[in-house]
Amino acid sequence: MAKSGKSTSSKQPHPPGSSRNPPSTIRNPPSAIQNRLERPPVDSPADPLLRKIFWGVAALGLIVLVVLSFGSGINADDKFQVDYSQKLVNYYGTFGKDTSALNIPDGNMHLYGGFFEVATGFANKTFGFQPTDLAYHNVRHVSSAILGWVAILCAALFARLVAGWRAGLITLIIMLLSPRFVGDSLMNPKDIPFAAGYMMAIYNLAAVLERMPNPRRWNLIGLAAGLGIALAIRAGGLLPFAMLGLFGGLHLLLKNGGFAVFSNGPVLKKYALVVVGTGVAGYILALLFWPYALQAPLKNPFVALSKFADLEVKIRVLYEGVNMMSDKTPWHYPLKWMLYTIPLAAILGFVGSFLWLPQLLKKYNPLWVSLALFAAIFPVFYVIYKNSVIHDGWRHLTFAYPPLCVVAALVWNERAGFFQGKKYAQWAVFGVMGLSLADAGAYIAANPKFPYTYFNPLVGGTEGAFGKFETDYWGVSVRQGIEWLEQQGVLKPDMPEMVVIATNMYYPARQLTAKYGDKVKLKYLKWEKRCDDAWDYALYPTRFLDGATLQKGLWPPNNAVHIVEAGGAPVLAVLKDNNKNCALGMAAMKIGDYPTAVEKLRAEVANVPDNDLAWANLGQVYLNLDSLELGRAAAQKALEISPDDVQANNLIGMYWLQKNDVAKAKSQFEAALKKEPSNPAAWYYLALIARSEGDNQTALNNLMSAIKIAPNFRPAYELSAQIYEAEGNPQAAQQFRAALGQMK
Repeated sequence: MAKSGKSTSSKQPHPPGSSRNPPSTIRNPPSAIQNRLERPPVDSPADPLLRKIFWGVAALGLIVLVVLSFGSGINADDKFQVDYSQKLVNYYGTFGKDTSALNIPDGNMHLYGGFFEVATGFANKTFGFQPTDLAYHNVRHVSSAILGWVAILCAALFARLVAGWRAGLITLIIMLLSPRFVGDSLMNPKDIPFAAGYMMAIYNLAAVLERMPNPRRWNLIGLAAGLGIALAIRAGGLLPFAMLGLFGGLHLLLKNGGFAVFSNGPVLKKYALVVVGTGVAGYILALLFWPYALQAPLKNPFVALSKFADLEVKIRVLYEGVNMMSDKTPWHYPLKWMLYTIPLAAILGFVGSFLWLPQLLKKYNPLWVSLALFAAIFPVFYVIYKNSVIHDGWRHLTFAYPPLCVVAALVWNERAGFFQGKKYAQWAVFGVMGLSLADAGAYIAANPKFPYTYFNPLVGGTEGAFGKFETDYWGVSVRQGIEWLEQQGVLKPDMPEMVVIATNMYYPARQLTAKYGDKVKLKYLKWEKRCDDAWDYALYPTRFLDGATLQKGLWPPNNAVHIVEAGGAPVLAVLKDNNKNCALGMAAMKIGDYPTAVEKLRAEVANVPDNDLAWANLGQVYLNLDSLELGRAAAQKALEISPDDVQANNLIGMYWLQKNDVAKAKSQFEAALKKEPSNPAAWYYLALIARSEGDNQTALNNLMSAIKIAPNFRPAYELSAQIYEAEGNPQAAQQFRAALGQMK
């Protein structure tokens, strides 16, 4: 509107060729949807100020993320990532002569794109850093933090494109106060770079199409780069390529008169150049960082995608207080994890989008609202629909979180806009949003080393989730444990004697103690194997521990000398073993020195009453000595501490066998298998019971289950051979005896 009050456009129609779109773009009168697609965000007098605040907050966020990244511990998965990075550096450094990066069975890392690993690998090589240097990992962590910021910024810019600077600022605030995303940004070299490429592609896709037929050059470059980075991280990066085709096609039809556009050659050509051109450029960029894909550019990315559709790695996870294998989790596993670990502001905004969807579609560009919803919902829906194996919470769906925050921000922005002109009502909306972000922001401030362990008030915070869900599943708190040992003077350059440290997070502990050379000896011992060898100190996070043990408050154990906490919950215990009684007792038991074993194990449970391993092995010794009641009592004590303890559960079954109560023994072994299906001894004893009942086929089936779990389980082969011999099948019996002969 001109200052004189006269309109330059409303009193007379535009002459031909002077409209916003050239005549070749639209041949039919513009539809309501076309007008809404072209409508820019509603501006306000406050927008210039909001723009400055937006960029100020964004800059501050970058600084904070980078600073926090220097304090993060080392991700346990870096064992695979760093190895891959070094192989990629060798591959490119030798111009493809070193082919070790083309096939890496341990972790299947060759199926991942190498963008992050190549970039950080060559950066570390330039600086002269080695994996045993903390600086090597700092380079990786800073790079991850920057890419996390890129994802946050692109999400905010997308919200700004849809609804203005206020919506963009709200997105920035929600994401910068999201502890899970911030925490992953400090040390997650897979999911965060992928989220950055994914969100970069989505934002620039909308920005390119918004300005068709004359998109900005930088948005075209950003779109191709986002596509390339996403695919150069993991094969799931093919999704934004599909979204480019889908939303590019929708925009073509909706903006250009529907199917009539197919008779408009110039418009079709322009869209084809943009969509196909950026798609091809992004694909080529991805191939440049992915040696495996380079070997068969049109085949191998899809081979990798097919393998990741059903994650091959299956591990033990803790969900809703139950320990289970990751391929046995219920369909709601990712949904409940997200519900309990993202800020309430994100939840309220996202849920509100379904209540106010008509208003969002009417007020903002409906295609971009749909794009944000699709980008957030489809990956989660697809994982549930395919029953894909995922673990470690929802980290495999991290890339879906930025668009979810965009949707949430649009709702908060729309609700504030609903009260336009009512200052106090608007402040009330922002007050509710602020309150629903307060605990998340406070958690980041209180736990800057590992904010990814956050749980929201819906589950009682991290303290309420303790024992029900995994906390520090990557073991980054190992760094705090080692730093405590250094503060206590246990670890220092001039140590007079070697210090032996046991842990189930070997890789981060190895990198952080490498500077001490042979003065520190690390031993990889799973929690349930911690008495298999002697040690001075041990570092154990809660990962893989029995959920019931955690909920009962029986962890950390009595020999913990230091506890690292997050949100009021213990996430890592530093243990000290002065007398080595548990290890000595087990060693004596293995050589048949039962009196010494009893002495040492009894001494251990006297000093560390909640050592379930000592109780279980004491029970084993007593059963071996035919002290059945003492053996049962010790096993029961172990089960009070750790109800899923495999050995203790088996001991109760063995007790009933020795008491000649076959029915109770059978029931116990079946119950033990429900707790832990990978229990070869339980299958073996059930086979013994089946054979005693004359059911040889069931016995053989149970023995095969035991052998499948433990291929070197000798008793299962011996019993199988005996059964086949008794059935008059010497050939089958000979096969099992031959297998026995080949075992070491």
